[in-house]
Amino acid sequence: MIAEAIGYLQEDDDAATTVLLGGVLTLFGFLLVPLFAVAGYLIRVLDRTARGDDEPPAFDEWGALIVDGLKASIIAFVYALVPTAVLLAFLVSGGLLGASGSDVLGAIAGIGVLLGLLVWFALTLLVAYAVPAALANFAETRRLGAGFESATMRRVLVDKTYATGWLSAFVIVVAGGVVTSVLSMVPVLGLVAGAFVGFYTAVAAYYVVGHTWGEIRHPPMRQRPEISEQAGI
Repeated sequence: MIAEAIGYLQEDDDAATTVLLGGVLTLFGFLLVPLFAVAGYLIRVLDRTARGDDEPPAFDEWGALIVDGLKASIIAFVYALVPTAVLLAFLVSGGLLGASGSDVLGAIAGIGVLLGLLVWFALTLLVAYAVPAALANFAETRRLGAGFESATMRRVLVDKTYATGWLSAFVIVVAGGVVTSVLSMVPVLGLVAGAFVGFYTAVAAYYVVGHTWGEIRHPPMRQRPEISEQAGI
């Protein structure tokens, strides 16, 4: 699956254009709108691959693309709030105890902060595991609420097929991160090249997630028509 994922974009007749656009948009992701466009493209990758369609999508219908990306970003942001809120709660509590001037309370505060970091790390891993599934569920219908359907999420997240697919996607992302880190040692040029590598590996990772989602959820849905209109929230 990893080999197929790496070669996924190469199946596109306009592969060079797709990678060029994706890399440039990723590079200017700090402007948010380009970031939403990239996220929207990844949603299209999820949608197509879940249906068994291995033809890479194009960067077109920009309005719909950006709306999809915005919704996907909202879903990911909401999930990310959970570990962030927990960490802040531990840090604030630890700060208040530490400010008391008591050695005992100060020691408790230190232990509490350490515990908070451990809980934050565990929750962050859980969020990283859950978000691709949430986005895949959203990609099916383009409904924002689909990203938070707990019953569907529970069934998928405990499935061994999803765990295996997620791990494969994770390996791709880590490999891309290593390449990006090496490239970053070259000033400016490394930053630019890293954006293109980041886009390429993200697409490859979501190719794996999409195929995994299709295997788990609805094998018949691989024959369903592609969504061309935005569903209501």
